[in-house]
Amino acid sequence: MRKILIRLNNAWARLRLTGIAPENLLVLAPHCLQRSDCERNILSDPDRCARCGQCDVAGLLRLRDALGMPFRIVAGGREAVAAVKRPDIHGVIAIACGKELTAGILASFPKPVLAIFNQCPHGPCRDTCVSLDEVETALKRLLAR
Repeated sequence: MRKILIRLNNAWARLRLTGIAPENLLVLAPHCLQRSDCERNILSDPDRCARCGQCDVAGLLRLRDALGMPFRIVAGGREAVAAVKRPDIHGVIAIACGKELTAGILASFPKPVLAIFNQCPHGPCRDTCVSLDEVETALKRLLAR
């Protein structure tokens, strides 16, 4: 059921987000993308990432630097919703598991949220990953040229 809701939501979000300015499109990522054995605390500042390439945070930072949109790593739903509610944010690309994406889409309404599933090869909430190609394709499709 969640996947159907998210697919419908994403179709609606793609229509609403086309041509958005980079500074108004927030990319939200879960803290579980960071390797669990990494000693750097990137929750308060993603730029503390060493960009070693052992997790997908480095790739997301590369996209942020190249395309110029705000990027946040969040520890939970409340923090994510607070970031989305900022008046300068007009749309969101959210990376998370299905449960968190569904809750975030509902909490963020009426702002459009394009949802991208993360993969959980080590189980939920630990050393997850995301398709950087999928994120990059979404960003390039949505951002104003």
